[in-house]
Amino acid sequence: MVTSKSVLVTGGAGFIGSHLVEKLVQLDYRVLVVDDLSTGKLRNLPRGVSFYHTDINESTIEEIFAREKPSFVFHHAAQISVSNSVRDPMKDCRINITGTIKLIEAARRYGVDKLIFASTGGALYGDPNVTPCSEDHPVVPLSPYGLSKYACEMYLDLYRRLYRLGFVALRYGNVYGPRQDPRGEAGVVAIFSKAMAEGKPIQIFGDGRQQRDFVYVEDVVNANLRAMKEGIVGSFNIGTSIGSSINDIFRILSKQFNYKRTPIYAPARPGDVWKISLDYSKAKKEMDWEPQVDLLRGLELTAKSFMESSTYPTG
Repeated sequence: MVTSKSVLVTGGAGFIGSHLVEKLVQLDYRVLVVDDLSTGKLRNLPRGVSFYHTDINESTIEEIFAREKPSFVFHHAAQISVSNSVRDPMKDCRINITGTIKLIEAARRYGVDKLIFASTGGALYGDPNVTPCSEDHPVVPLSPYGLSKYACEMYLDLYRRLYRLGFVALRYGNVYGPRQDPRGEAGVVAIFSKAMAEGKPIQIFGDGRQQRDFVYVEDVVNANLRAMKEGIVGSFNIGTSIGSSINDIFRILSKQFNYKRTPIYAPARPGDVWKISLDYSKAKKEMDWEPQVDLLRGLELTAKSFMESSTYPTG
């Protein structure tokens, strides 16, 4: 029997999604996972979940909602690469916009209480006028990826006004931690960690002084749980309010791994933001959320997970 504690997590076999799934299982929710396994891995999932191997654009999504009738949906399935969105904006649109609209429609039709959406803070505001920037900062994305995430937020707000579908959009900074996929530019901490663990050269695009707001995955999971509370609605920055450079990340991880090589610098890529950090004061005020794991501790935990693993995470 489906209970009011049923939750569905798209992209639940991936990096952030699988950490969220683990926590939801620990809290005794009945967890349903939808993942096409394009990047996610079944080994990331704990026991006790119902797994559906499908794409959010497939008709099977409708069948899953009709059968399971989840109370909450956490939407993490996405095309997450900024550079790939620049190279192929149509693919980015199909996955991130069309797929999300289909999910929102299913949520409306089958009485979902709230849809919690993994948005982006790092790519939404473009190069902000001030840092850390708040949710009131103008949205001026530099890539189709950032634009697609914002379009989804606007659809969610429209469905809230038209159909009273509850939603929260969590605008993540650069999320990092154990199990992050090292096969993509979105996971710079994982890319560096894997290369350092294997003693391979590291490439940095630009001069390395560009800044990002790095937020640990455990803190992101806690933000998702806080977003479930009744009365929480709208868009929230989920970051640390601190900008750290790519050179900083390289330096800190080099010490963790005792890595002696110097990085190779390459030209900057189109679509990359120069400097960003996220003001999380709205999340603190309305959701009682703030980050608990600082950068040094988070990188230490991440490096340890790579060093302890004989095979590196790929999902």
